[in-house]
Amino acid sequence: MGEILSDAVERLHGSNPRFHWTGIYELFPDNVLRLGPFVGAPTDHVFIAVGQGVCGTAVAEKRNINVPDVSRETNYLACSAATRSELVILIRRGDTIYGQIDIDSNELNAFDPATVAEVERVADWLAGAYARRREPARAGGRPVRP
Repeated sequence: MGEILSDAVERLHGSNPRFHWTGIYELFPDNVLRLGPFVGAPTDHVFIAVGQGVCGTAVAEKRNINVPDVSRETNYLACSAATRSELVILIRRGDTIYGQIDIDSNELNAFDPATVAEVERVADWLAGAYARRREPARAGGRPVRP
């Protein structure tokens, strides 16, 4: 799964010049988001509790969050002083949340509806990959594929 996530992050990051930091946080059973592959400057926020910051709030409220101006968010966890807007799209299948795609931009209001829809498509595809990975094995030890 690691290679799939890394490839998705690199391709997504390279798809839009307004994406200045792109990463995936995976949700673990202890209700902590753990940073996986990312492109951009290193961040101190490698662990984020559900409910904390924009990323944790997205999971707690089970919704995607588009923040046009992070300076107006009281719960924003700053990864970079240059960041002006943030997009968090959950990687989920039904009620199961596997993680999220987190994108920061140094531009205000960087994520228009078309951009959000594109990131949602990537998140949906990744959710399918997570779901397939967790399917029970059928006879012969191979995972069941749709």
